Amino acid sequence: MTRRLNNFALLVICGVIVATPLAYGTVHQPTLIAFYATTLLLALLWAAESWVSGTGFRGNWLQLPLLCLGIYALVQSLALGRSSDASIDGIGFTISVDPFESRVAAIHIFVLSIFFAATLFYIDSAKRLRRLAILIVVFGFAYAFYSILQLVLSPEAIFGIYRPTATPFGSFVNRNDFAAFMVMLASIPLGMLFSGAIAREKRLIYVVAVGLMATSLLLSRSRGGLVALLVEFPLLVILTARGRGKSKILLKAGLSLAFLITAIGGTLLVGGETSLTRLSVTNFATEKPAETTSRFHMWSVTTSIIRDRWILGAGIGAFPTVYPRYDTSSGTERVEQAHNDYLQLLADAGLVGAAIGLFFLYSLIRQARKSIRVNNLFRRGVAVGALAGIVAILVQSLFDFVLHITAISVMFLTLLAMLVASGRDFEDDIPGDDEPRRRRQSASVSSLRHRDSARRSDA
Repeated sequence: MTRRLNNFALLVICGVIVATPLAYGTVHQPTLIAFYATTLLLALLWAAESWVSGTGFRGNWLQLPLLCLGIYALVQSLALGRSSDASIDGIGFTISVDPFESRVAAIHIFVLSIFFAATLFYIDSAKRLRRLAILIVVFGFAYAFYSILQLVLSPEAIFGIYRPTATPFGSFVNRNDFAAFMVMLASIPLGMLFSGAIAREKRLIYVVAVGLMATSLLLSRSRGGLVALLVEFPLLVILTARGRGKSKILLKAGLSLAFLITAIGGTLLVGGETSLTRLSVTNFATEKPAETTSRFHMWSVTTSIIRDRWILGAGIGAFPTVYPRYDTSSGTERVEQAHNDYLQLLADAGLVGAAIGLFFLYSLIRQARKSIRVNNLFRRGVAVGALAGIVAILVQSLFDFVLHITAISVMFLTLLAMLVASGRDFEDDIPGDDEPRRRRQSASVSSLRHRDSARRSDA
């Protein structure tokens, strides 16, 4: 009974990872309700298994920043006092400019926290970690292939049905969101390839999968995604260069260049010359996104909000409400995000948000140092890939609002869970994956042989 619950819960997690991007990124109310209901089912399965088996909670420091953010959003929506204005006497004072939206944001953050905690709980073996990595590789390959096919056959309609006002790509309404998702999908096979965790006879499969993912990313024409990908490659080289010679480092740098050349070649083959042209002739600050408002202007307005509300913030989720009060443009277009997750965190949560963000970075560095140093070659490859994908998204967040998209948040939390799981020791670890141990054993054997030969010569 317990095993069945456990397997079904893991199946639900895999279903969420695959379904959230296919459901237009899970940004519309019906898809959000389905995501919340699925997460509630996951929580019930988790509670049932814990009650039957008596299994404890597998916690991690990385869970605390997300929980703190949700709690603070809830605090911002509460009436903490009474207004001193006689005309509105008796009306509660809230930190948030829009208490309702802050409560909605708190619920969303708590649901993501449940998904993250459940994923940490159910990745309880090396076999499951391996299966999740394979799922990401297979889904990334299939999703990239479909997205390229859709670009050729029906570029303006998602699944040939939904025609959004923005520029879509794949199943995402916004091409930048697709690029961010693809960067994370590609990070796992890249980490395993750069770490040497893939068997020689399977490497070509992973190379083809990564090449197709990179090609779809370039075809999406997302400059933020391209920057994230360009950050990911040198980071992978650095993370896997420990104790390696210069020839190995040059080989990995050449592999990175080969992936980019392959992606460019695939883009030209599909007919994506305009995608490459767009990537080379424009810049982030002056690009006009769906709201037809430049990023530079949005950042300037957001800075004004931060200046006035730098201690407690304007309210998590309240950005669309407070933005028009500071907007100096015509105001005919609705701006819902700052196109910079860091500026928006400061505008929404002030110094409290900054403290939570710094605590997350500290926890991430602490966990990363542990996970990427494990002896097991497979788990180290997964850890390196997950960390590269996480850092790449944190870089892209300087230009976009990708972490506000549910599907990207789910994948980001999945990478965090895989990073944590990679740092654990499992009973079913494959001994052949323990590369450093094999090297130590071979070194000790050669040392013993040398000592025996020395004794024979002395005799």
